[in-house]
Amino acid sequence: MANNMDPRLGAFRAQAPAEAGYDAGLRSYMLSIYNYMASGVLLTGIVALLVYSTPALFAVFFNEIGRPTILGWVAMLSPLAIILGMNFGLNRMSESTLKGLFWGFAALMGVSMSTIFARYTGASIAQTFFVTAASFGALSLYGYTTKKDLSAMGRFLFMGLIGIVIASIANIFIGSSSLQLAVNILGVLIFAGLTAYDTQRLREMYYQVQGSSFAGKAAVMGALTLYLNFINLFQFLLSFMGNRD
Repeated sequence: MANNMDPRLGAFRAQAPAEAGYDAGLRSYMLSIYNYMASGVLLTGIVALLVYSTPALFAVFFNEIGRPTILGWVAMLSPLAIILGMNFGLNRMSESTLKGLFWGFAALMGVSMSTIFARYTGASIAQTFFVTAASFGALSLYGYTTKKDLSAMGRFLFMGLIGIVIASIANIFIGSSSLQLAVNILGVLIFAGLTAYDTQRLREMYYQVQGSSFAGKAAVMGALTLYLNFINLFQFLLSFMGNRD
C-alpha cells in the first residue's frame, strides 16, 4: 500500500523500570498522545473528504481515473520525507516544530487517502472506520494494561512489517491477487499487534522522559506512531470490508 509507512527508525529505544507504577503523570502523558493521534486522524479525514468533494482540487492531485499527477506524487511521497525529518532532526527541532510537521503530515496523508472515496462506498468506509476504531481501542487498552512483556513480539512484528513492504513493492510488478491477499491479511495482523506493542512501549517510555523538556517531543512522536498504526490498520481492513462503487 502506498501509505504503509512507519517511523520506527530508532528515535526511542529506552526501556522502563520493570515495576513502574501508574500515576497521574503517566495518564496525562498518554492522554496527550491519544489526543494528538485522534486529532491527526480527524484532520486526515477532513482533508480527504474535502479534496474528493472538490473536483477542481481533486484534479490538481489526481487524473480522472485516480492516478496521481506530478503534484499528487509530491503529496503522496512528502509524508515519508516528513517522517524521516522528524526522526533524524528530533534533537534539533523544537516541540512546536514537531507539532507543525505532524499536522502537515496528517494533512498530506488526507490528500493521498482522498482516492478511497472514489473506490469505495461511503457507507463501507464509515463502517470500516468504526471497526478500526473499536479494534484499535481494545488493542491499545491491552497494551497499556497487560503485565506481559511484548518486546519480543515487537521485534517479530517489525520484521513482518519489513516483509509486507517488500512484498507490496514486488507485487507492483508481479500483479498477483493471491500475493496481495496475503499481504492484506498479514497487514491486519501485524498492525493489530504493533498497536498493543507500541502502546506498551510508549507507556514504559514515560518513565524515561518524565519531568524533562523531552517529554513533549516524545508525546508527539508517540502520537505519530499510533496514528500510523491506526491508518494502516484501517486501510488493510478496508481491503476486506470496503464495497467498491
